[in-house]
Amino acid sequence: MSNSDTPITCADIPVGKTVTVKVPASSANLGPGYDTLGVALGFYDELRVECISEGLEFELSGEGSEAVPRDETHLVIQAMRSTFEKVGLHDFPALRLTAHNRIPHSRGMGSSASAIVAGVAAASGLLPEHAQLSRDQILQVASDLEGHPDNVAPSVYGSLSISWGELGDWRSLIVPVHSAVIPIVAVPDYEVSTKLARSLIPTEIPHEQAAANSGRAALLIQALSQAPEYLMDATVDYLHQGYRIPAMQPSAALVAYLRDQQLPAVISGAGPTVLTFSRSCEEVAAAQRAIAEFEATHEGSEYEGRRLSWRVMPLEIDAEGVIVTQ
Repeated sequence: MSNSDTPITCADIPVGKTVTVKVPASSANLGPGYDTLGVALGFYDELRVECISEGLEFELSGEGSEAVPRDETHLVIQAMRSTFEKVGLHDFPALRLTAHNRIPHSRGMGSSASAIVAGVAAASGLLPEHAQLSRDQILQVASDLEGHPDNVAPSVYGSLSISWGELGDWRSLIVPVHSAVIPIVAVPDYEVSTKLARSLIPTEIPHEQAAANSGRAALLIQALSQAPEYLMDATVDYLHQGYRIPAMQPSAALVAYLRDQQLPAVISGAGPTVLTFSRSCEEVAAAQRAIAEFEATHEGSEYEGRRLSWRVMPLEIDAEGVIVTQ
């Protein structure tokens, strides 16, 4: 993937060279858009990488910082190494990685995709200008590492992404989101692994369900971009959410509670975060009240013998994607 025939060495990344990266969270699936649709959320991880004289140093803070490794197995470092190898640099430079994570882990807000995108973008930013990657190339490397582009693409480009393809040949079409759309995330204090959530989905579904889901996914693109008044109908899913209920019963109960009040709620990614699309300040307030009522009184907001706490955040749609500064 090198953009030049000139070999790249660690000498091309001098001690003291620094890049900073700001990468948005993302929500994938959005109801019927399973493994294809995603939006970028105005909620960010921040990363600073500096080339140092020797070693590998970490200064980590924020979400999950106590649990993540502080060695070469750190996901950002793995993404950086893969990027360097793609451009022909096989000797890993000495680095200091300073990261502040805001995106919660294992909650369905694209934390791993954001970390991978941040690592690929940071590695590219450290390279000489002639060897740096375009956004399309960042998409390829990051999606190969993540295994699919549905969370990667929004973090790379921003806005609403429609993604398809296969290993080494990923594509995304970026669609601006209607200005009236305000996403609200309700993040519970329990985790669900993506692997578990995926394992609950059957390998085959009836043709009738697939056809119905195709129609809703097509409608969802139009609703998010041009006609938000159709978001209730557009967020009906036939492929995955119902099958995943055993792994996230409180989140499924909250989705049902909100939808009963005509608020277009879905599971964010693989869950357990719940995403609601509001279309006005009044709907934002209505969603916040409904979530507070659910948290305080509804029996569905209990998990393993305790009442859950939900962090509720109205956000913006991020329209820029990953930002790299030097």
